[in-house]
Order: sequence, then C-alpha cells, then structure tokens
Amino acid sequence: MLERLIQTIVVCSILLPLEAPAQSASLKGQVTDPSGAVVPNATVTLRGERGKPLSTRTDGIGRYEFKNVPSGSYTVLAGAKGFSIYRLDNFALDGEKALDIALTVGLETQELTVSDNTNQVNVSADSNVGALILRGKDLDMLSDDPDQLADDLQALAGPAAGPNGGQIFIDGFSGGRLPPKSSIREIRINQNPFSAEYDRLGFGRIEIFTKPGTDKLRGQLFAMFNDESFNARSPFVARKAPYQSRMFGGSISGPLTKKSSFTLDVERRAIDENAIINATILDSNLLPASFSKAVVTPQYRTAVIPKIDLQLNGKNTLSVRYSYSRVSNENQGIGGFSLESRAYDTRDRDHSIQITETNIISARTINETRFQFMRSRLTQTGDNSIATIQVLDAFTGGGSQIGLSSNQQNRWELHNITTHTKGAHTIKFGGRLRGSETNDLSPQNFGGTYTFAGGQAPVLDAALNPVTGAGGQALFTNISSIERYRRTELLRRLGYSGAQIRALGGGASQYTVAGGDPLATVSQADVGLFLLDDWRARPNLSLSYGVRYETQTNISDYANFAPRIGFAWGIGKGPAKKTVIRGGFGTFFDRFSENFTLQAYRFNGTRQQQYIVTNPDFYPFAPALAELGARQAPLAVRQVDGSLQAPRIYQTAIGIERQLPRNSTFAVNYVFSRGTHMLRTRNINAPLPGGEYPLGSPGVVYSYESSGSMRQNQLIANFNSRLSRRFSFFGFYALNSSKGDTDGAGSLPANPYDLRSEWGPTMMDVRHRVFVGSSITAPVKISLSPFFTASSGAPFNITSGYDSNRDSVFNDRPAFASPTDPGAVVTPWGVFKLLPGPGDAIIPRNYGRGPGHYTLNLRLSRTWGFGTRREQNALMDMPLQGPPPGGGPPHGGGGGGGRGPGGPGGGPGGPGGGPMRAMFGGESTGKRFNLTLSVSARNVLNHVNLASPVGNLSSPLFGQSLSLAGGFGPGGESAAANRRIDFQLRFSF
Repeated sequence: MLERLIQTIVVCSILLPLEAPAQSASLKGQVTDPSGAVVPNATVTLRGERGKPLSTRTDGIGRYEFKNVPSGSYTVLAGAKGFSIYRLDNFALDGEKALDIALTVGLETQELTVSDNTNQVNVSADSNVGALILRGKDLDMLSDDPDQLADDLQALAGPAAGPNGGQIFIDGFSGGRLPPKSSIREIRINQNPFSAEYDRLGFGRIEIFTKPGTDKLRGQLFAMFNDESFNARSPFVARKAPYQSRMFGGSISGPLTKKSSFTLDVERRAIDENAIINATILDSNLLPASFSKAVVTPQYRTAVIPKIDLQLNGKNTLSVRYSYSRVSNENQGIGGFSLESRAYDTRDRDHSIQITETNIISARTINETRFQFMRSRLTQTGDNSIATIQVLDAFTGGGSQIGLSSNQQNRWELHNITTHTKGAHTIKFGGRLRGSETNDLSPQNFGGTYTFAGGQAPVLDAALNPVTGAGGQALFTNISSIERYRRTELLRRLGYSGAQIRALGGGASQYTVAGGDPLATVSQADVGLFLLDDWRARPNLSLSYGVRYETQTNISDYANFAPRIGFAWGIGKGPAKKTVIRGGFGTFFDRFSENFTLQAYRFNGTRQQQYIVTNPDFYPFAPALAELGARQAPLAVRQVDGSLQAPRIYQTAIGIERQLPRNSTFAVNYVFSRGTHMLRTRNINAPLPGGEYPLGSPGVVYSYESSGSMRQNQLIANFNSRLSRRFSFFGFYALNSSKGDTDGAGSLPANPYDLRSEWGPTMMDVRHRVFVGSSITAPVKISLSPFFTASSGAPFNITSGYDSNRDSVFNDRPAFASPTDPGAVVTPWGVFKLLPGPGDAIIPRNYGRGPGHYTLNLRLSRTWGFGTRREQNALMDMPLQGPPPGGGPPHGGGGGGGRGPGGPGGGPGGPGGGPMRAMFGGESTGKRFNLTLSVSARNVLNHVNLASPVGNLSSPLFGQSLSLAGGFGPGGESAAANRRIDFQLRFSF
C-alpha cells in the first residue's frame, strides 16, 4: 500500500502544470556595499502583484540578472549576510532595465535563504552540478538523531571522500560534535572541490551552517519517541530486543538589542539502547554452543548551544557560539563476540566556543577572523582486575581491560581569511593555525589478555591420546580457535600440566600484558596557508588556481605544497550555456594524528611496558609483570618512523554538465585519485625467514610508516530535477574501483617483508553505489521525503587465523589450493590452504566480497497552522530563478573557497534548498503558530542488510554474517539496520 501511494503521488506531481508567464522584460544590475565593493552571493527578489516571486543570487562580481519576466509593477528586495534588507516598491518593469542596488550594513536579523526551483548549469565554481545544497524542507529527509544524521551525511558525500570519509565543517570550523538538526540552516556537500582554501579532499567535504538570530521572537519545541513495539525484530535474536528512545528539545531566537540577536538550542536524549551478543562459547559440558543475547545499554545525552550575533559598527560584525554537551553510556564494549563481563561505562563532557569577526576593510577587501576552542573530557570505568580471554572470532570474555581511564583534550584553531576583488579576479588568501594537547590516563590491558587462535594440532582419540598413522607418526589436523580453547579447558580439568596441554593441541596462542605509568601527555600543532585567484576570463570561461602549504609538529616533513587548479567552460550557442565542461587537479595532504604520537610515546618501552609471550604454558595463572621482566619476556614497543611523510592524494577530475528541460540537470564525471605515503603499521623486528631478528633480539617493534599507496577510479553520474513546486528528486550513481596496499595507520601487512603482496582491493572498493532523495508534497498537505541508498558488497579480508610468520599478528593469509590438496578448506570464495608452502600463491588482501545493501527511509509530515497570520520577511519562501553559487556568505563563516570553476563534484546534485519557512522546523502555513506531526521510518522495507562475514578460516563462524550492517546505536550505519519508526511532534511560533 505504501509503495502504491508513493507511486501515485509521484505521477500526479509530475503531471502538475508549470506556470508559463509572459516573457517580455528583463532586469539586471550590480549589488554593492556602503563602500562601493561588490557583494557576491547576495539574494535579489522580484515580487509582482500576481504570480510567483522570483529570486536569484549575485555572481562573483556582484551582478544579477532576470530574463523573460512579465512586464508590470514589482517590489524589488535584496539582502546578504551582514546587511540590512533593501526594498524598492512599485518598480515599473518593462523592456530591458538596469537597477544597481547599494546595501547598508546591518545586523543579520533575517535568514535570507530561498529555494532553488530552477536548476541551471553555469561556470561558477560553487555551482558544480555535483554539489548538494540542502536547506529548509530538504533537510527533512535526514534523520533528527545525531548519530543517524552523521551516517546520512557520509552517504550523501559519496564514494569520493577518500579513505577517511567526508570531512565535516561546522560554521567554517573543523572537528566538534554535530549540532542538533533543528539548529542547522544549510548543508553543502562536494562544493568547489579544488579550492585551495581547504586541506582535505573537496569531494566529500561536508559544510554545515547553523541558523542566525532573528529580529522577532521565534522558537520551537519538539518531542520524538520510539520503542521496540514500532520496530522490526533483529534476525539475530529470537525476541525483540528492548529499546526505547526519547528525545525532546527546542530553540528560541530573537533580538537582544537593536544591534544584536540571539539563538538558544537545547536538546535532551534518553536511549535504552541494546547490544546483541552473537558468539560461540563452551557450554557446561565444554562443547561449542551458539550464544545470542540482547543487553540493554542505556545512553543519555544533553546539548545546550547559545549563539549571539552582534553588529559592532558600520563595518564590523561579530558572532559568538558556545556549545555544551554531556553524554553518558552504560554497558559499552559488549556485543558481537564480546560477552557481558566486558562491559564498561563512559562519561563525556564537551565545551566549545566559536568566535567569528568580519571586517569590511575597503571597497574591495573583506577580512574574516575565526577562532575556536574545544575542551573534552572522557572517563571510562571497567574491570581490568581479571584477564581477558579472546578466542578469535568465537567469543571474548573476562575483564574489559579498561580500568579507570580518562582522556582530556584541549583543541583550538585560528583562521584569518582575506578576500579582495579586482575586476574579473577574486583573490583570496589566509591561513589556519591549529593546536591540541591530550592528557591520557590509560591502565588498559594491565590485567592481561590470553588469545586462542587456530592452528595445527594432533588428532586425538576418545581417550585424548594422539592418533598415529600407518608409519607410527602422529597425525595432525587444522583446528579452530574454539577447539584449541576447548582442549585447554578440558585438559586443565583433568589435571594436565601446561606443557602436556600444549603437546595435545591446547594452550593459549599468545599472552599480552601492559604495566607502568598510565599517564601520557602529547601536544601537536599544524598550520595551513593558502592563496587562490578565481578569474572569470570570459563570460563562458572561468579559471581557478592556487596553492596551499601545510606542515605540522611530531613529524619531520615540511615541504607540503599543494597546488590546485580548475576550470569551467560553457559551450553552445547563446549567452546562457546549457553545457559546461568542468575539470581540475589538486594535491591534498592528510595530517598524522596525535593519537599515533601518543601511542608511540606511551609504549616506548620505558614509560609503559607491554609484554608479548607466544605460546605461554601458564594459562590461566599469569606471572607478575616484574617476573616477566626478569624472564626477559619480549617487549612490544611502538615508534614513529623517522622518515614518515604526510599522506597525500593527487586527484584529477573531468566532467560534463548539461541543462535539461523541466528544471533538470545531469552531469557525468570521471575522478582519478592516486595516493602516496599512505599510513600503515609494520613490525620491523619480525623474525626473518631464517629465524633471525633484524634488531638482534626477540621483541616486537610496531612502527608507523608512510610506505603505502592506493589508486582509485570513479565514474559518477548525478542528476537534479525540480519538476514542480510539489516534486523534486536528485541523486547519483557511482562506479568505483579502489586498489591499494593498506587500509590506514592501524593496518598491518600479513608479511611485513613482502609489501607487494598487500596490493588488493581497499575497504573503499565498493563497486556500485546509488543514492536517490526526493521532496514530495502530496494531497492534503502531506510532505514526503524519501531517502534511498544501495550499494554492492564491500570487500573483507580472508585470513588463516594463524601467526605462522611469528610477527605477533594473527592476520596471515592462506594460499590458493585445489579440493584434492590435503587439508584444503572449501568455501564459497574459493579453496584455500591454511599453511602455505614454498611457491604457493597467497591470496590477495581483502579477497572476500560481502553482501550488498539497500535501504529506503521515508519521512511523512503534516503541519497545521493557527492564530493570526504572521508577517513574513519578503525574501522568505520564494523560488530562486538562478542557482545559488554556494560558498560561504560574503562575510560569513566557512565558505566554498572562492568563486572559481571548482571541480565536477563527486556526489548527488542537490535540490538547492528549501524555503525559510522551515527555519524553526516543519512546514509553515503562514500562521503565527504551527504544529507539525511527522513519522520517520528508517529501512521502511525492512530489508536485512548483513554485515561483512567473518573472514577467519579458523573460526567456527567463518563466512557467516553475525550482525546487521549497522544498528540503532552509535558507530553503526543506522539506515541499514532493521526497520525503525520514530514519531515526532513539533510546535513552532
């Protein structure tokens, strides 16, 4: 029934007639500030006596133009961030007329967002069709839940975001928690990807802008509810897991004085989350048994965010935003293979303040200074008094090894950006300086961890005696990790010694324990400087070129110059080009995280000692740390390679954008990325094939290196169609291939001395991705916002579960085999030999391919208005004649990096944003008060999206998916979990 209703609404909406006004007049002009400097990205609106209002935005040199509009009397309105609204009534428009508009500086009291109801391609940098801009009701398709919202944004960023996913900026600042969705004014994704203003890959850059204050008191209150009775059951539990989510909050905005305004957002969430344990354990008879259980993991979250906007004088404005959040989670660390005994609790407190000051220096020059300070403190409480028992890919029990841990971070960043306009050139330069200090208290693994892995073991008869062959030699077989653990526990009960247990195929495979000073402190700073020039060389050609320089502390790599260049060329007849060829090239650096420096500082062998004992015979009675030291047990230390360089990606893109009939655009882009100096970890003291240790004595030395590389090819087709005011849809399809020899700094090679064998699919190698979003106004004023994603399977690594090369890591890969080979393991992914011999072909990294996913989210809402009709700002709720060029407001935070040609865009072509009427939530009726009821269904079809299978061939669960590809809680892709239905009630005034 639901699918038929959606199909009916879509068909009816497409058939709605579009207005065809008389086309007999035009208007053009330029918008300037009080000093005479041009104002790019300003909104200009024509409101006639009849018909729809029309709006456009100024280009990079402040020009605007309306074409083919009916002759008549109009009200002309204009505005931009930091300026008062310009209004001219009874303007007679006929023929071709010109009107230059001079804005006056004023407090930003109104949000000047308008909807983009006609898509047009052009050569502006910020108008690449691949960019996605969401405003107003277009935000309705995204989840109100902050964790699910983050998942949605990463899905929208598409596959071109790079190995670390899309980078999120909030009001121009990096880092920080996502603000409540109710406080978000606009989201921009994949805009101007080759701008030198930004450090990370532009494809996948996510920019979030929060709402400003208003000149009249406005606000909203909302409540959202969900529990298990509205949700589908997970296929991994026999009964529905207990679950309930309660979220409520509100926002209020208004004037403080004539020159200042405020906004206050408050949000509270209480979630009776659940974690599903799905493991294989031993029953009371020491026989393997499946174990599945749902455990409640309560979570409580509070956020308070005030913001003040202030006009200091005629040329300076100031914005100050403070954010406080408090998060507490119980029973963390369990689920999947991890049993209840591993639970620990967390408490997190975050404070941040953001200050943005804008100064109009001269007629052509604007300067913006931004400063952010963040302080966070995370405490974790768990049990590290008993050892952890890790039976690889079967279960993990014992203590959590967290102890009483805490992590306090102080982070700050300072931006200064100057924009100077001269003729057809827009020159932008500036920089960012960031610093951080981390104080980390971690007694992790002070209780020790026993690891049981698969391997070769003697065949035992019913009396636990080794079975011999015809020649009297003992027979051996491959055993799983749970079988090794079973033999250990069984033989211990019978009184066997550790050495006897080892001889019969039992005993732990490895024991690790840490001790020493739990406190470690590190600091880090980085700087980025840039210079760019956006040049409108011809009306149909724009060029953008610039360079960025970056460097940081803690590594000795200082020559990080990143050139960027882009172009956009409009081809075809007539002044309004319907085809644009767009391309670019850029170098992008990534930073070496202070977390890796922290680990190297902590585990340097003196501050903390971490011992690794292979095949210990003392399970479960571990010797004291001092005794291990006296035995000269091998130490495990971490270090940063002295020649480590910052990872970098060279990216090239070329594409074609086409204007289609009925307010539609389509683009096809090819993106090639080449990564060098990619990070990995390698044990540089692993035994050589002859048994010698490169550093002379046994011990593990984990070294962070930048010896990795990657290649990625993508073909991305994106579309955007606004067929009518009632129906719009947009989306993308991506064909992707990504190969490399590392999956990040935590990735260790199977053979530390043969890195060539690591070349294979990366975790980004998802071959096909599809996204479609839509905004539909159905009969009886019901709004529908579907959100559909689909992808083919992601790769996963297939391992033997052994540590045959004694590098301390159980990630060795098997060799290819035939079914007739002794000990061959037949799987759906091929036939493998767990112990490769000389000359055997080792399978590539990430050789397996997991299941594909698809999910449909749907939001339905209805708004009722009551009270007197509210006087609205004339720039609200108006269709936009020309596409917004994007980028930051001329004096606002976090722009799109200039107004050059940018790049072809890597994700969906967006709808351009909805009306201002949704500034305080829900569809507005024009009345003073509005009440909105909405129902949001995630994975409405309840498609079972399975997580990647277990890839350990020595696991009893190899090849099985033991969880959904996500879950209700943090860290999962919630859109891909079982069906969930939320109800929300919102009151706004």
